[in-house]
Amino acid sequence: MSDFYQTGMVATLHRLGSPDIGKLEESLLEFSRMRGVTLVLPSLFSELAGPALAGIVKELTQVRYLREIVVTLGPATDEEFSRAREFFSGLPQPTTIIWNSGPGIESLYHLMLEFGLNPGPDGKGRSAWMAYGYILAEGGSQVIALHDCDIVTYSRELLGRLIFPVLSTNLDFEFCKGYYSRVTDKMHGRVTRLFVTPLIRALIKTVGHLDILHYYDSFRYPLAGEFSMLTDLARFNRIPADWGLEVGVLAEVYRNSSVKRICQVELCDNYEHKHQDLSPDDPRSGLNRMATDIAKSIFRTLASEGIVFSHGFFNTLRAAYLRIAQDTIARYHGDAIINGLTYDRHEEAVAVEVFIQAIDRAGRIITEDPLGPPEIPAWNRVFAAIPNFAEKLLETVRQDNS
Repeated sequence: MSDFYQTGMVATLHRLGSPDIGKLEESLLEFSRMRGVTLVLPSLFSELAGPALAGIVKELTQVRYLREIVVTLGPATDEEFSRAREFFSGLPQPTTIIWNSGPGIESLYHLMLEFGLNPGPDGKGRSAWMAYGYILAEGGSQVIALHDCDIVTYSRELLGRLIFPVLSTNLDFEFCKGYYSRVTDKMHGRVTRLFVTPLIRALIKTVGHLDILHYYDSFRYPLAGEFSMLTDLARFNRIPADWGLEVGVLAEVYRNSSVKRICQVELCDNYEHKHQDLSPDDPRSGLNRMATDIAKSIFRTLASEGIVFSHGFFNTLRAAYLRIAQDTIARYHGDAIINGLTYDRHEEAVAVEVFIQAIDRAGRIITEDPLGPPEIPAWNRVFAAIPNFAEKLLETVRQDNS
């Protein structure tokens, strides 16, 4: 039976039957005449040499409904920035590259600090945030879409389905989260399968009914990096600068939007990108660090909802999480076996043990410092504090690209 089941608080838009990409793109082209669309590509310079980004650029050359592409580049030297400009120069769409480590953008970071606004450390969060600021300052697009640059299985269908729910004038969504299956000869996505979902459900058991927890639990892949939104949302959303970026964005959308205007869409049949190491012995890297940052983000969101944490609370939470995670392993084992997939229950159990340590680590950090470092400020605050910041940002980016 086709999977058309609706669950949770947000609408789920499934991939049913055999999608007609041509028909989808015709509709998107028609809608784009009324609403401009900018695609944001947060890219590391190292990704320019990989096969994934070359395939993405090849697919994008066939897309006609994008008004602009904004590549927001991670740390890069002058020479690397020039090579990135050359790499993306073959795109038919107007393409702007934001040199986040260049002297011009660095001077804007210093200007923000002078006004008491912290742009946060370098990373995907800050890169995406700077791209939103440029798009707001430029003012020509009403829809922003973002996806990663390491998608090996990228296709035009993925992009079209990601954008359609927000761009369509026949629908009323202002934020759309992508989801997908991540399967090869085994199941991937351990942090979602074995950490985030069991943690959310353990929190529901521990805290009781809380709308935001059921909202989190509605997303099939809360850590997916792909989403689209109305540009105005970028004015109000604050952004975490660490690995808690994806769940932090979901929390901001929950605060600033009506749940009935939030949806998730199935993007493709299968999705493959680079995999992070578990790093069980190093809490500062890999999935170990990722789980800690995600837990901190979720706990701080709950603190803002009035939840009071204590040492006893986290002891109970860890016990509830462990039981749910163990049951989850058994479920995935059955799912893998019936589909002929490789499934290492010991490896999965080791991951759960690492994630328990991450909960403990995040709990200690939250108990000592419930607020933590400030998130990157919303753009409406930046523009209010520094009235000519938008003009300075536009001038800097255009000068870098000229």
